[in-house]
Amino acid sequence: CIMVTSEEGQFFLKAADDTSTVCGMYIITDPDRRVEVHFEHLDVPCQNGGLVSFVDGWELNGQFFPSPEDHPKPLNLRYREFCGQRRVKQVLESSQNAALIQYRMPHRGKGFSFTVRFLKNSMPCNILLEGTADVYTLRNYGKHVNCSVTTLFPAKVKVLSLNVGLQDEGLETGTIHKCQKRGLPDYVQLGGSQGLDTTHLVVADSLCGMDSKPGSTVQTIFCGVTTVRLVSSGQCDNAVTITLQQAGEDDIMEASLICGL
Repeated sequence: CIMVTSEEGQFFLKAADDTSTVCGMYIITDPDRRVEVHFEHLDVPCQNGGLVSFVDGWELNGQFFPSPEDHPKPLNLRYREFCGQRRVKQVLESSQNAALIQYRMPHRGKGFSFTVRFLKNSMPCNILLEGTADVYTLRNYGKHVNCSVTTLFPAKVKVLSLNVGLQDEGLETGTIHKCQKRGLPDYVQLGGSQGLDTTHLVVADSLCGMDSKPGSTVQTIFCGVTTVRLVSSGQCDNAVTITLQQAGEDDIMEASLICGL
């Protein structure tokens, strides 16, 4: 009873039996969109643990995307829970291009309906990817925020342009490596993990500097989850442009990082 959708429209979910399995509909849209959910009809009795919840982001095996430290809201404000027979008046919105509706309906024939719409997001920060081989730019817009692009597959990451950690915009430094280990406050992490939470990220490299032609920086990450994460102190206007391509078995010999070994 786990589903993934990238479609807008109206959805009806009904309990087929009395089991109390936790189910989920994972919603994902384009990187420059947010998810809006409006519950139209709710008939899920609260007895025996009946519950419907909206999650701002995705949750998988107890780990969250975006991770709690990278999201603008605290974790308790990213969950909205409902049960009973009533109309839910609030329109719920995600902060990024991914949201989740989780539900437990241990009452045969009971259910709920909702509408999904995708709204324009003019300043995307955290992006969850389904597709590959596209070009993505992460920016902090001068803010003290962490932004990331995350894929649910092993990937080859190529850095196309880099402007991170510099207050003098015109200074071309080239790509500087291992910036996190040097103690610099602004950097881009390239790495992977077994789960969604970027706090468990195994980092293959961390980059900073200004490089308008850094095509030589390619990292092949063989992990269940691949992440490019821009960490920003708020002192600089940072941007990094990357391409992500799904890595296959032929790429394993050039892997910068292999998880689970």
